[in-house]
Amino acid sequence: MKTTRKCRALISVGLNFLALFFSITAFITSYWCVGTQRVPKPKCSKLRTHQCIDYGVNETDPNKVVYSWETGDDRFLFRQFHTGIWFSCEENINDEREECRSFIDLAPASEKGILWLSLVSEMLYILLLMVGFSLMCLELVHSSNIIDGLKLNAFAAIFTVLSGLLGMVAHMMYTQVFQATVSLGPADWRPYNWDYGWSFCMAWGSFTCCMGASVTTLNSYTKTVIEFRHKRKTFEQSLREERGREAFGYYRERSVSKDVDDDDDYPPPGGRTPPQGGRRSSPAQQGSSPSSLDLSDTTGSLGEEQC
Repeated sequence: MKTTRKCRALISVGLNFLALFFSITAFITSYWCVGTQRVPKPKCSKLRTHQCIDYGVNETDPNKVVYSWETGDDRFLFRQFHTGIWFSCEENINDEREECRSFIDLAPASEKGILWLSLVSEMLYILLLMVGFSLMCLELVHSSNIIDGLKLNAFAAIFTVLSGLLGMVAHMMYTQVFQATVSLGPADWRPYNWDYGWSFCMAWGSFTCCMGASVTTLNSYTKTVIEFRHKRKTFEQSLREERGREAFGYYRERSVSKDVDDDDDYPPPGGRTPPQGGRRSSPAQQGSSPSSLDLSDTTGSLGEEQC
């Protein structure tokens, strides 16, 4: 029982640690959504001679107009961008650096309240995961004490389940805010196409590990309680059987000793016992004369006549 319980506790701690690591990584990175943005090509210059549009005039003949035959998507550049909870970063078309903006400023005014709720939920999600992880580690320390381990196990399961629910709500709210920002956000930011990035996958992977840890912890708690009750029931049953055997032996000894005492009270088989409660008639009484009997009969008859 002790070994299996410790193994279950180790599995719960491992899953909770993965959930905590994934959630913190997703929270501080900005790759929840990635894609491309379509921006107009800049004007060509002496420093930039490619990926640009030349609107200049012919140097040999200033009166001759130079036309640009680029149409459709050829007039635009497609730059990569990635967005997280805090920041949205895009490629700079003029150099290799990135330009980052706050995603809170990019979100529509009608969605900022939901975005703040998502941020608070993500923070509480990480905080409750840390509390659950600490309780699971304490349970490993108190593995020898079953009662304390059960209490820590129950609280760890409660905190882990609550953190998983908060994480799920936070991820869904952020997805809603991002989709609204794609449609209603600034025109210079709206993506041409986009998809979910590895930070988003890590966030939902954290939720999966969190729920796995909570289920494992609840399973460990339930199994420990059932095993403890079964052992207690078996112990009580064996105790009752032992007491029953002791009582049976005691009464058996009492009955044997009582039978021996009763046998001592009876005389041997060859002897004769006088009748109890009666007296032997004396020889004088046995040898009484008939005259005395007649006198008593006469006295009795005279009494009846007088009556």
